[in-house]
Amino acid sequence: MEFLNFLLNLLVPPASLITLAFSWPALCFLNACEWLYNSLYGENMDNKVVIITGASSGIGEQIAYEYAMRRANLMLVARREHRLRGIAENARRMGARHVMIMAADVVKEDDCRRFVNETINVYGRVDHLVNTVSLGHTFYFEEVTDTSVFPVLLDINFWGNVYPTLVALPYLHQSNGRVIINASVESWLPLPRMSLYAAAKAALVNFYETLRFELKDEVGVTIATHGWIGSEMTRGKFMLEEGAEMQWKEEREVHVNGGPVEEFARLIVSGACRGDAYVKYPSWYDVFLLYRVFAPNVLNWAFRLLISPQGTRRTSSYVGTGKPLEVVGMGRPMLEGTSPRNTHTPLTFSGQLSQHKLD
Repeated sequence: MEFLNFLLNLLVPPASLITLAFSWPALCFLNACEWLYNSLYGENMDNKVVIITGASSGIGEQIAYEYAMRRANLMLVARREHRLRGIAENARRMGARHVMIMAADVVKEDDCRRFVNETINVYGRVDHLVNTVSLGHTFYFEEVTDTSVFPVLLDINFWGNVYPTLVALPYLHQSNGRVIINASVESWLPLPRMSLYAAAKAALVNFYETLRFELKDEVGVTIATHGWIGSEMTRGKFMLEEGAEMQWKEEREVHVNGGPVEEFARLIVSGACRGDAYVKYPSWYDVFLLYRVFAPNVLNWAFRLLISPQGTRRTSSYVGTGKPLEVVGMGRPMLEGTSPRNTHTPLTFSGQLSQHKLD
């Protein structure tokens, strides 16, 4: 067996690359034909029902507008109900047939059952479930002294997607619907100071890749992967209360529109309606997959050279590190405070909560 593996290690990689090189033109042609067919005969969302979690800002908000322009019925879910009211009104003006809103916490299974059941009671069906909630960070793992933030990050980035999917799946089976997930390039291209975020996103992607096989063609799965884009989480403060409660501090709220967030949202909805398994923005990140598989040392060396040209380390987020609040840069949030699980008083954390938004 060892000798067989030795031979396969020598033969399979180059043979696969040669086969792929010769078949590449044909594969590109087939993919182009499939894309054209699905674009012409894609899913018509007129009067369909869409649940969007994390819809109070950022990517979730823009996705709501994209579905509104396709005349869908919307259920918008987030913590900030006051933000949802304005977004719902905008969605109605943009063409949504009917819009419902509900304040809920997607890391709580009971809340997920509540908004899914309410959707069924009013609309009678669910066609698309769009999970957009996410929370990033930028700190070195070995500097952490307050581990209470660990379950917060993992709850939001993983369970905040899994629970709504679990509850909605029976209804998605009935409509042959689709689940759309907001992932990130860090799920397979980890970067320094994003260890927990990358781990949670990797778990999320692998969960939905496995679920795709389990569901076969009865329920579609679209995994949307983005690179580094701007959104609300690049500015302002968050309030971390007892447990996993996290709310936006009103006076630092930043409205997001235009630019890469809007473009990413448009690509997500278009890809979901075409039935695409993957949506990538931008797609050129995929080239790093080849380096990671066939030349990982080159990739690691290049990233070290680009990210830390002077060999220094700088933490721009001190959440969980036990360090005092410091101003890191103009417009960037800070984190401060002690463990949220050891006090009943709301604590403010600031830090670079990166990538996209958390409602």
